Parts: sequence; structure tokens; C-alpha cells
Amino acid sequence: MAQQATAQIGVTGLAVMGRNLARNLARNGFTVAVHNRSPERTRSLMAEHGDEGAFVPSESVADFVASLERPRAVIVMVKAGAPTDAVIDELVPLLEAGDIVVDCGNAHFADTRRREEALRGHGLHFVGTGVSGGEEGALRGPSIMPGGSAESYQKLGPMFEKIAAQVEGTPCCRHIGPDGAGHFVKMVHNGIEYADMQLIAEAYDLLRAGLSAGPAEIAEIFREWNGGELESFLIEITADVLAHTDAATGKPFVDVVLDQAEQKGTGRWTVQSALDLGIPITGIAEATFARSLSGHADQREAARRAFADAGEKWQVDDRETFVEDVRRALLASKIVAYAQGFDHIRAGSREYDWDIDLGGTATIWRGGCIIRARFLDRIREAYDAEPDLSTLLVAPWFADRVRDGVPGWRRVVADAARAGVPTPGFSSSLAYFDALRAERLPAALIQGLRDNFGAHTYHRVDRQGTFHTVWAGDRSEVEA
Repeated sequence: MAQQATAQIGVTGLAVMGRNLARNLARNGFTVAVHNRSPERTRSLMAEHGDEGAFVPSESVADFVASLERPRAVIVMVKAGAPTDAVIDELVPLLEAGDIVVDCGNAHFADTRRREEALRGHGLHFVGTGVSGGEEGALRGPSIMPGGSAESYQKLGPMFEKIAAQVEGTPCCRHIGPDGAGHFVKMVHNGIEYADMQLIAEAYDLLRAGLSAGPAEIAEIFREWNGGELESFLIEITADVLAHTDAATGKPFVDVVLDQAEQKGTGRWTVQSALDLGIPITGIAEATFARSLSGHADQREAARRAFADAGEKWQVDDRETFVEDVRRALLASKIVAYAQGFDHIRAGSREYDWDIDLGGTATIWRGGCIIRARFLDRIREAYDAEPDLSTLLVAPWFADRVRDGVPGWRRVVADAARAGVPTPGFSSSLAYFDALRAERLPAALIQGLRDNFGAHTYHRVDRQGTFHTVWAGDRSEVEA
């Protein structure tokens, strides 16, 4: 018997994220077609959660597609890369012009652009959609970043906006822009997330080294910080992790976790994209490299043995001042990370003609997503007031916080350097700030060197034109 077309949207790929997204849709009153390559997961979903809403299960792709109302909307929730292409290839022959394929995985935006162009040739809409919030967010309300055509958003928007996190009555979902815009913005979100976590980890390390404090004591400091300008999901869960005790050993949980951070690739993609676009996202890059360095255990052990006494003893005389210095350094460095991330989004928007609303992006990150934070409201206000803002750092609220934080920021970085405590995130963020505000940079010497060894030419400060000095000859200057 043929499957009746009753479902408003379908989800194929029922691992945890896909299952929870399907449940979220059903809980919010939508009829959801569900399918998985291995039928056991479909049966498991129905057995455990079938009473949460209206589900239409199918064991074949053909039945799954047939169960969808036109224009069909299919969410693909499988592993990025070849598995996603395989599912799309299976779906396309069963779809008709005007149908919508939605990739809610962590795809590279370049793959999304390729897929969107290919499916457009079949008369289909392909919507690369960033979803942030993890397993819990997918179930209870994530931040959703759909790209694709405006036409496809007319169908998807009401559903996605209803299942998204809500902040002050505003859904954490909006149409980001054409083709790969949604996955690009999600990629940069994850890059900022890398920087945010690295800076938090450095703040913890500084407090532990400077105060000789245990994790539980530092957890209380983070809890206090979460009541102020640093309020965010990541600061909140930092306190939870630091306060946790390992049941097997009775030791602080953080002390029994191997100090080698892993990554799934989105931070690396962000850095690679920024290099292509010429955007200096130094804090995100340092955070990504810090994870890589943490995994080089053999090198770390060899260096520890060779240079065990390379740092000075750290003595903090004024605990209250030191804690406040670290707090201000963390806030200033986080502002730099977000500023660099929004610079990156703006550059991508211009390069690919996406017309992304930066203030709108900040709005949908206020809830559901991993980097949700109090000051995202301030970011929205800054870009709403001045859409062409040169850098978030100079927006009044942020400029005031950075200016107030600079003395403590410098003390923290200097003391850490003397003590041999690594602060790549804090240090690179401070260097970026100083480079931006410098009246003149040593890049002039770099241009001179490039011209000397490779005749790469240079510009002058006192007149227009491109010039070269005949270094191997009479050192006269010629116009290039």
C-alpha cells in the first residue's frame, strides 16, 4: 500500500542529533516523517518517543519521500562529507521541482555551495543549515542558521522559528543568506567557540598558578563572574566542570582528564577560510593551534624534561586585584575573539555576495547555541546602530570595557610570561589590540625586505604610485 503524503517535514538520519531534532519538531505540533538507513533506529525512536507527537516512520527512502506533503522538505542529519552526498544522491531521483533538501550537519560551506548549485540544476532547493546547541539544544531549542533561497525559507522558516530557542519572544533563527551562508556562519560560530573555550581555560590556568587554588575554589570564582558581564553558557558550565569530583578517585574531575583537547575540524576550517579572505582572526587561530599542540604528547614531555626550570616562581600579593585582572583580561580577550569572528562573517558575506545581517546574527546567537552570552545583545545594538562599523572593538560599550581592562590585561600577560604559564589566547588578543591601535607598524620594514630580495615593490607615505629600489645596482628608486 502506497504511503500517504501527510508529513510536513522529514528527517533522515536518526543518530542523537537527528532523533532529537525530529522529536523537537513533533513536540511543537508538526507531523514528522522519520527514516534511518538502519531501520532499528527508526523503530527505537517510535518505541521510546512515538507518543511525543505525530511521526510517520518509513523503512525505505521511497516510502519516506512519499509520506511528505509537497513541496517536500527533507532534513538530512548524517555525517558530513561523503555520507551526506550519498544520501542526497539517493533522494534526488525521488524528488520533484520545488522540493527542499536541508543539510543540518556540520558541513563545510564550500560543499554546501557545490551542492546548492547542483540541486538547483534539478529544480530543487538545497538549504545548508547551521544548528548549534548540541544534543540538548536540538531537542529543547537550538540556534538555527539556515542558508539557501528565500523561497525555501517561506516553508522552513515557520517550522524552524517555532522549534528554535526563544529569547525575549524572538526566535534564535533567521534566514542568513543564499547558498553556503548558513554553514559559513555556523563555521565561524564554532571558531569563536574555540577561542572562547581556550580563553576560559587560560583564565583557569592563571588562577590556579597564581593563587595555588584548587578547582573547586576556582569554580566559585567562575560562578561569581557568571553573575556579571561575563555571563554566558560556557562560563556557567566551566563552574560545573571545575566543581565536579571524580567518583572513582575522589580527585577533582579536571585533574583526571587527559590534557589533550580534540577537535572535529570546524576551527581549522575557520582559520583556513580567514587566511583565504585575508582576515586576521588571531585569537581563533591560536585556540586552534593550542588544541593541536596539546596533542603532541611526546614533544611536550621532551620539552618539559629539558626546560623544567625555565619559569620564575609566581607570587601573587593581592588576591582580589589579581582575580579582577584575570576577569578583565578574559572579557577583553573575548571581545577581540567576537570582533574577529564578525569581521570574518562580514568578509565572507562580501566575497560571496550573501548580504548577511551582522546584528541579526548576534540576535540568533543569544539563546540555544554554545556561545550564547549576555553581551551578544550589545553586539546586536552596535551593528544596528552602525551597520558598517569598522571593528566591534570601537563600538562604545566594547571600547569602554577594553580600555578599562588594558592595565590588568597587560599585567596578567606579563606575569604569566615571567612565570612560564602559556597564554596564547590572551597574548595574541593583546598583540592584535596593540597592532590595531599602533600609529605605525613594522610592516614598512617587511615591505623593504620583500623589495630587496624579490623586487616586490612598495608604496610611499608621501606620494602616489608603486616603487622599487635598485638594490643590486645604484640603489636609485624607480617607479614600477
